[in-house]
Amino acid sequence: MTATKEWNSSEEETTKIVEDIDDSDDDDNNDDNASETFEPKGAKATLEKEATPANGIKPAKIKRKESDPTQLYLLEIGASPLLSAEEEVFYSRKARKGDEEARNHMVQCNLRLVVKIARRYLNRGLALLDLIEEGNLGLIRAVEKFDPERGFRFSTYATWWIRQNIERAIMNQTRTIRLPIHIIKELNVYLRKARELTQKIDHEPSYEEIAKALGKSPSEVNKLLRLNERTLSVDTPMGEDTEKPLLEALADPGNDGPAKILEDDNMKDQLDDCLKLLSAKQKSIIARRFGLLGHEAATLEEVGSEVGLTRERVRQIQVEALKILRNIMEEKGIALDILFQE
Repeated sequence: MTATKEWNSSEEETTKIVEDIDDSDDDDNNDDNASETFEPKGAKATLEKEATPANGIKPAKIKRKESDPTQLYLLEIGASPLLSAEEEVFYSRKARKGDEEARNHMVQCNLRLVVKIARRYLNRGLALLDLIEEGNLGLIRAVEKFDPERGFRFSTYATWWIRQNIERAIMNQTRTIRLPIHIIKELNVYLRKARELTQKIDHEPSYEEIAKALGKSPSEVNKLLRLNERTLSVDTPMGEDTEKPLLEALADPGNDGPAKILEDDNMKDQLDDCLKLLSAKQKSIIARRFGLLGHEAATLEEVGSEVGLTRERVRQIQVEALKILRNIMEEKGIALDILFQE
């Protein structure tokens, strides 16, 4: 059985493995003082036994016929022992002197920390293994830069490098237009505040409400939030269940507008039947965006102002609604891109 066929059925097992890794890391920061002369028992043998590639990640040794790559990786790193404070000092000193095996050993023993941090960034545009890969690069950088003489634990120092690498990768790999890192950080502050406000009020906060909560200028917040809107390639698939590119859904300037097409009473009736299958919010936004049901066609910003949502949220709901309508109308033999042109 292939890894692809096993992926869906193994999600719960993967989650359980990751949670076990998290639980095992809770007690790794108890010892704050390290001896300068400490040398772990069997350290030399350990380094010789655990010689690894340059990236610090050993090849998989666990053989399970019914495990996907994520599970195999998580199971393997779960077997790596955590380092005590004294061991961190010992190995990091050797690593700073150019000992490649000590460096790789530090990386290997902290891979669980990367997984723990990577979990917080799920559903942000990258798969878990991709997040872990980016986090591992940050971990390697942290090992290279860590100075044990400054007195704090390696995990505290490495967390910053891991998070920075993951956040930069998310922003760079999920955007067509890349933003400077300082803009990304400020944008994250605004988005975090927006999520907090959403929990307190009964609607998605406007940029004015976010600005008030942060003590910022509304125009400044609006300008920055608009940078969060993604630009899509015309070759981007329209959805997970279709390989049709977005280009096929773009309006043809030579076609008649929806008002003229809907002069056909039969077409109107069919469209009304389709719209009834949408949620109230989806139906309202589609009607306002495309001038249906007595509404004037409006921009994303205008619709957002009318219904109390951000421009980006209106766009997301529109995409969801059009996807539903496309499936329904294709069954009826109606071309969606003829009716809904912006």
